[in-house]
Amino acid sequence: MLGLVLEGGAMRGMFTAGVTDVMMENDIRFDGMVGVSAGAVFGCNYKSHQPGRVIRYNTAYCKDKRYCSLSSLIKTGDLYGEQFCYHDIPERLDIFDVDAFRADPMEFYAVCTDVESGKAVYQKLTDGTGKDLDYMRASASMPLVSRIVELDGHKLLDGGIADSIPLKFFESIGYDKNVVILTRPKDYVKTKNKFLPLLKLTMRKYPAFISAVADRHDRYNDTIEYISQREQEGAAFVIRPEQPLEIGSSEHDPAELKRVYRLGRDAGEKALTALKDFVSQSGNS
Repeated sequence: MLGLVLEGGAMRGMFTAGVTDVMMENDIRFDGMVGVSAGAVFGCNYKSHQPGRVIRYNTAYCKDKRYCSLSSLIKTGDLYGEQFCYHDIPERLDIFDVDAFRADPMEFYAVCTDVESGKAVYQKLTDGTGKDLDYMRASASMPLVSRIVELDGHKLLDGGIADSIPLKFFESIGYDKNVVILTRPKDYVKTKNKFLPLLKLTMRKYPAFISAVADRHDRYNDTIEYISQREQEGAAFVIRPEQPLEIGSSEHDPAELKRVYRLGRDAGEKALTALKDFVSQSGNS
């Protein structure tokens, strides 16, 4: 089966959105997709067949305090406002096509981190509303600037803590060929989280989560090595930025969002011929 694996990275996800828009416009289809953090909340538009939606609503609302602001963090406990981001926008302002999401046969998983165990939770999303949106929100809930999301007996935060790029998970459930979209360039090496001392204080009730944060950089770098190995073996097709994207976790300048989105489109268009070959060899078209 052919899979699509989407790394997170907050507003580095504009790069991913550019790549996936090119792929959607060229009718490249997958049997399944798994997204982490921004990879989940932006990637869901692949299943709902809505190219252009990610860059459209982000540029429209990036300056809105209800969307992402210190004011939202102080008032609600979430840097990215739950009501505005996960209800007002998809339900009224830039409508998420729930019917198309449900009708598309592609499997879609979001990755979260269980703060009590420090382990990844891989949740299959089929409805596109309600609890599905809560799992996407949990996947993108960055520590220190987000409330813990409680779902199905789990206490959840950012999926990137436990599994930043879930290629091994997708291979384990039968996706033997995968397109992997990364948001860091090839020479990137992750280092220890500089906010670890603060997390040890604020998350002291969850020692397994702190441990997961503490060694995340080692697991991330090991995963990048594994992805390179699978790429060389022909089992993975990797699209990544050529240079650091130089965009932060929150971005209020529409021009910057468009710049990173355009880099993603350029990378998608550059890879398109080889990507189509990889997809066709995997039995999809």
